[in-house]
Amino acid sequence: MNTFTRLLGTAILGMASATTLAADGNGNAAPATPASAVARTSDYLTTPDGIRLYYKDWGRGQPVVFSHGWPLDSDSWEAQMLFLADHGYRVIAHDRRGHGRSSQPWDGNDMDHYADDLATVIDTLDLKDAVLVGFSTGGGEVARYIGRHGTARVRKVVLVSAVTPLMLKTPANPGGLPIEVFDGLRKASLQNRSQLYRDLASGPFFGFNRPGAKPSQGLIDAFWMQGMLGGHKNTYDSIAAFSATDFTQDLRRFDVPTLIIHGDDDQVVPIDASARAAAKLVEGARLIEYSGAPHGIADTHRDRINNDLLEFIRQ
Repeated sequence: MNTFTRLLGTAILGMASATTLAADGNGNAAPATPASAVARTSDYLTTPDGIRLYYKDWGRGQPVVFSHGWPLDSDSWEAQMLFLADHGYRVIAHDRRGHGRSSQPWDGNDMDHYADDLATVIDTLDLKDAVLVGFSTGGGEVARYIGRHGTARVRKVVLVSAVTPLMLKTPANPGGLPIEVFDGLRKASLQNRSQLYRDLASGPFFGFNRPGAKPSQGLIDAFWMQGMLGGHKNTYDSIAAFSATDFTQDLRRFDVPTLIIHGDDDQVVPIDASARAAAKLVEGARLIEYSGAPHGIADTHRDRINNDLLEFIRQ
């Protein structure tokens, strides 16, 4: 068993079942990005600060915008994108700065920049009545987008295995994971991030470390490949972004229908301090718990999540 898996398992076993959350002031409003300020081709946008964002834009109809997890890229959503495009929706996903095929800037690997990049995609493509879907780190990106840019262009929100409201254990958030877990991630990333990604994919991410699980080499390889496309500095910095950012105030700004989906055997983002806490902060949110499901449910439970997304979008 690798060091990070041991740290994570120990932390989860020792977590408090109740979570107390504290608000902060990180979700300051930010102006929308003028479309005229953004260079655009059929598969790249260039943001005002010079970052090239790769994106894919499939199908026609109401837009559904996907934000991916760490250390992945937009390819991680391909099953959901193909399914919804086939059902009459326009689906859009971009590679977060520093990930996948996008630029790898030295600075700006934080949630405010991620949210503003998402705003650049939405504004440049002039999307209206969009459904925003965020997985894991992407859930934080979506929450911070709403905190900074509001919901004028948003019809609905879906948070899947999301890091919201706060992963890190603090005096005000005793149900979070201790800093040692994320320090372990950082150490493993510096020592051998290729091996780290293989360990995560073959272990807790998809639940392949559970008794009776049948690992898929294809899923493990896809996770590793997407992770290694990302920049070393960018994915390293992103650990702090997804673990230590408090999205409490961002969630309280949600004013559109919101669906939260999470596996109750998520070993990466444990459900008590994430989905169950987030559901209490978003007025009227609906929480669907997948019994026995791991973190990477977009792949392990793709048929169920595809149908749950379609049903929610159609409502």
